[in-house]
Amino acid sequence: MSAARPPEGARTAARSAQACDGAAPRYRALDFGITEAELRHTADGTAYLQARQPLHAFPHRLTDRLVHWASAAPDRTFMARRAKNADGSTGDWVRLSYAEALDAARCIGQALLDRGLSAERPVLIVSENDLEHAQIALGCLYAGIPWAPASPAYSLVSQDYDKLRHLVNTLTPGLVFAADAPRYERALLATLGEDVEIVTASGSVPGRATTSFAALRATAPTPAVDAAMLATGPDTIAKFLFTSGSTKLPKAVINTQRMWCANQQQMAQSMPVLADPHTPPVLVDWLPWNHTFGGNHNVGLTLMHGGTLYIDDGKPTPALIGETLRNLREIAPTVYFNVPTGFEAIANAMKTDEVLRTNLLSRVRLFFYAGAALAQPVWDTLHSVQEQAIGERVVMGTGLGMTESGPFGLYITRPEVRSGDLGLPAAGLQLKLVPSGDKTEVRYRGPNITPGYWRSPEATAEAFDEEGFFCTGDAVAWIDPARPNLGLRFDGRIAEDFKLATGTFVSVGPLRAKIIAAGAPFVQDAVITGLNEREVGAMLFPTGAVRGLAGLGPEAPLAEVLAHPKVLGHFQQVLNDLAASATGSATRVARLILLAEPPSIDKGEVTDKGSINQRAVLKHRAELVAALHAGAAANTLLPTTEQRRHA
Repeated sequence: MSAARPPEGARTAARSAQACDGAAPRYRALDFGITEAELRHTADGTAYLQARQPLHAFPHRLTDRLVHWASAAPDRTFMARRAKNADGSTGDWVRLSYAEALDAARCIGQALLDRGLSAERPVLIVSENDLEHAQIALGCLYAGIPWAPASPAYSLVSQDYDKLRHLVNTLTPGLVFAADAPRYERALLATLGEDVEIVTASGSVPGRATTSFAALRATAPTPAVDAAMLATGPDTIAKFLFTSGSTKLPKAVINTQRMWCANQQQMAQSMPVLADPHTPPVLVDWLPWNHTFGGNHNVGLTLMHGGTLYIDDGKPTPALIGETLRNLREIAPTVYFNVPTGFEAIANAMKTDEVLRTNLLSRVRLFFYAGAALAQPVWDTLHSVQEQAIGERVVMGTGLGMTESGPFGLYITRPEVRSGDLGLPAAGLQLKLVPSGDKTEVRYRGPNITPGYWRSPEATAEAFDEEGFFCTGDAVAWIDPARPNLGLRFDGRIAEDFKLATGTFVSVGPLRAKIIAAGAPFVQDAVITGLNEREVGAMLFPTGAVRGLAGLGPEAPLAEVLAHPKVLGHFQQVLNDLAASATGSATRVARLILLAEPPSIDKGEVTDKGSINQRAVLKHRAELVAALHAGAAANTLLPTTEQRRHA
């Protein structure tokens, strides 16, 4: 069954702009491809949801699109990255055309075939996004040899290299690429056997034979590499993408050509702007290719639709956001993707930076965020700046997906979106909505779903239910139960929720979002405590903006900043306001503490996409949690009418 049906692909922005009372916000025109769904209920409370629109045909292999664009638009830039200067700064853009990309894929693909590499001995890439990384990946894709991009943090941030060693043991790679040998040599020497070939773009690894990227690139292709490409098909493993390993060691998610190609077609049907034949997509993107959002979603859509991806060497951090802003002042994207912290920084910068505002908003048709919840105040700031600058809003797209779904799964159905909205499933993806306590878990089945985890049959079996649906662990609820075509909203993670000692069930996701919104712009994320306790607590990771509250310089230790009376006073008011709006013990934050120690990627407290893992933080900070609820933690705040009170 379904609610009343607007026409498929309706230009909903036009309806908003034509509101007779003038009160409705105006949005830049954008088509929504999936706006209606079919919903079926069963007697046991389970429901099945799928888009009414069928999935259209998609390529057998993504390299078909590379071959197409190398012929149709050989000189068009496929990717570009700023040159690295000797002093560490960045210079002009270095471009890789579609014709050059295809030539690189054939040459490098031949080199990999010559080495006898395969799924049993794949390619492992341990360094960041760059043009060499892209060309090696294309060579793998063309030759039908899987590759796996690893999180650079496993080599550069980790001190024990446990996760990198686990990746090596899981994959047994035959070749490993690292762009800059000196930066990665310690990690490589600690984890690789003598039988693994090391390839670098610059430098060599002491004591090891090192092959240069240039040598791979100079390999002369033969008919064998073209035959290898034509032999690939839907069931060919394209790559392995590792899960974040936030609760266990990372698992290698098998990504087939079918997964990737089907998912790109699903994206195009949900977001028709991507396939606009008159405006190929232009991206300015920092998102890491070891994560499915950057490596599958964004690189894939660029290749699928003949677009251009400008590699952004910036990051949403105080030290690197300047590079992102510089790039956005120069390159005008048609669609722009980022994580919530990135959009927060951009929203604040646009308030005063006219050049940034003008260029970024000149032709962008869609903003899109993923990775964590986007606080409504950030959303509101973006819309306010846009309305002042261009007289309309740019749609903020969002949805739900995961590494195992390619990643695209759900997408919004209209421009009037609030934080937490997810929308409807992509064409060809069936959702199973399964009651779990007082929540509903969403499960996936479709051509974009992984066949499983590499060399882990037990984990694969555990991941799917008896009907072949992948169990996500994500909880959802209806935006409006009376109007299912509006779609679903995020309702936290099933495993995050817990009960107080009183038996009261605490829904972590909505409460975390409420705390982050209340504390904006000074709260990066929140971890909810209280399992088997009598009341709810919260541990907050602050943003850099908190230093402004204290009036202390950047050299002041964060612990000193967080203990400052002005900071504690501000968060006391935040806590009081939260307590005043609570509806019961499950929604009342009864104690709060600010964390000076940032989340640790080594301990799994933060994932590669930048989201906090609730369970990992609670596990590794168990003593602090106990002290918080025992009233023994310093600078604990309690709801009170007083200016500040310590437990």
